[in-house]
Amino acid sequence: MDWKVWHEKYDDPASPMTRRLRIVQGLVRDALDRSPPGQLRVISLCAGQGRDVLEVLADHPRRKDVQVRLVELDEGNCELAEAAAQASGLSQVEVVAADASRSENYDGMTPADLVLICGLFGNISDADIERVVATCPQFCRTGGRVIWTRNRRAPDRVGRICVWFEGRGFERERLSDESLEFGVGMHRFAGTPEPLALGRRLFSFIGYDRLPDEADPS
Repeated sequence: MDWKVWHEKYDDPASPMTRRLRIVQGLVRDALDRSPPGQLRVISLCAGQGRDVLEVLADHPRRKDVQVRLVELDEGNCELAEAAAQASGLSQVEVVAADASRSENYDGMTPADLVLICGLFGNISDADIERVVATCPQFCRTGGRVIWTRNRRAPDRVGRICVWFEGRGFERERLSDESLEFGVGMHRFAGTPEPLALGRRLFSFIGYDRLPDEADPS
C-alpha cells in the first residue's frame, strides 16, 4: 500500500474520508476546548500525516499548551507531517518515525489528555482492537479522551468497540450517526491511569484489504 497516495483521498471534499476527517477534527477541537488549564499531551497512533491534529492546532487558541507526539511508520507521511507542523509554527509537535504498535514509543507522553486512534481499527484483528482498547488506561490521564474510528461495513464492530471501552472505565461522549459509512467515537476516561508497560506489542497491522469481510479502511 502506498499510504502517501491513499492520503490523497483527503483532498477530495466529497470523499467519505474527508467527511470523516472533519468529524474527527471537530472532536479534537472540542476535546481541547474542554481540557483543564495548563500543559496538555496528545498522542496519535498510526498518525499518518497528522492532519486530524495539525490542522486544528494551526489556529487553536491553546496551541501553545499542547505537546504532541505523532507515531507513524511510513517515512513519507512523517516528512509531510513534519513539514505541516513547521509551516504552522508548531515546534512542540514531535513526529516519530517508528512502529506505532510498540508501547515504548509512547514513553514520556503518558498519561495523555487526548489519544487519537484514527485509521487503525479497520486494519487490525478484533483481538488486537480489544488489546489496544485495554491498553488505553495506560495512555490516558483521568478525564483524558480517546477519539477513534472504524468503518461500518459488515461486520460492523462499532458497537462492540464501545462496549470494550466502556468495560475499561471509559464513558461515551460522542458517537457518529449510524447512517454514515464510518464510525467516529470519543470516550472519556473516568478511571485511574495505569503505568505504561514498556516493551509490549499492542497489535499487528494486517491491512484492511487483507482482513476477512473488510472492504474499506477505517
